[in-house]
Amino acid sequence: MKKILVVDDSALMRRVICDIIDSDERFHVEDRASNALEALDLLSKKTYDAVVLDVNMPRMNGLEMLQELQKRKISAKVMMASTDTSEGAKTTLDALELGALDFIHKPGNAMDCRSGAFKDRLLQILAAVADSKLNTFQKELPREPVKIPAKTIELVKKGTSSISGNKIVAIASSTGGPKALQSVIPKLPASLKAPVVIVQHMPAGFTASLAERLNSLSEVRVKEAAEGDVLEPGVVYIAKGGKHLNVLTMSSKYSIHYSDEPTREGVKPCANYMYESLRDSKYDEVVCVVLTGMGADGTKGIINLKEKKKLHVIAQESSTCAVYGMPRSIVSAGMADQVVPLEQIAQEIIMNVGVK
Repeated sequence: MKKILVVDDSALMRRVICDIIDSDERFHVEDRASNALEALDLLSKKTYDAVVLDVNMPRMNGLEMLQELQKRKISAKVMMASTDTSEGAKTTLDALELGALDFIHKPGNAMDCRSGAFKDRLLQILAAVADSKLNTFQKELPREPVKIPAKTIELVKKGTSSISGNKIVAIASSTGGPKALQSVIPKLPASLKAPVVIVQHMPAGFTASLAERLNSLSEVRVKEAAEGDVLEPGVVYIAKGGKHLNVLTMSSKYSIHYSDEPTREGVKPCANYMYESLRDSKYDEVVCVVLTGMGADGTKGIINLKEKKKLHVIAQESSTCAVYGMPRSIVSAGMADQVVPLEQIAQEIIMNVGVK
């Protein structure tokens, strides 16, 4: 049974979240803290399988607590839970950069937290975080943009000069994905010969902030994909939360189209839809990249896509994944052409599609 620490300054919200967690036989709320200072004291003495951490608390908020955990080098596996909505997306991305593994958005009313949808999602994320191989502070991200040396690009140019045909890179990621993407997208050169489409499991309202942050760190242009966007080489398109992204073929052009089918694999956007939408495209090859995440999203889509298209499938290696679910599924299905550590994925993308 997994031991959980719940940190929330609202007694009612604390009780509701603890009741949900204790209702699942996989978990037991070992301790409850009403503020971050109390939680830090507990974490300095005891080990938990996961921590559910509120953001907005008096004296020390959740982000400050994450920073303090880093300073004190206290390992923990943290998921954020916050009702913060006005600056919620930025706050959430800050928390993920500071080491939180995933997040859930709490309804403003504690009673709404008892709804089946919130309960199911909380337990799903908690299970993934508790089972994660990475602790919250195992790897810190550079705060400055990653610049690619000009010599490296020249070498890549020579090494990929024989690459021909039009290609597209399609990336799927979930739990741990925002942080993993920061180790991939900023390393891609603006001269990349292919467009990049990404399905990252996130709710509506969060993907625009993710795109803005990645864009500020990258040579390639990164944007939240808009309906009708025509795909261009060297541009990264991130699917909007709450919609399914499809790539439409129009003559020799490709554009973004959103659809509103129900969730699939329990998520929306779902990478399976993205991959399957490329079945009738005129791309010579699709480079599929499956990064960290719970579940199996991407596998069925890639299997279906392979019936009609030439693929090169890259899966993230297990020890570098926050959650080895989606990559494990693609490897188990025998669909992975390469299994590489996170740090090498950008290089493999470049070598497969080339640079101008």
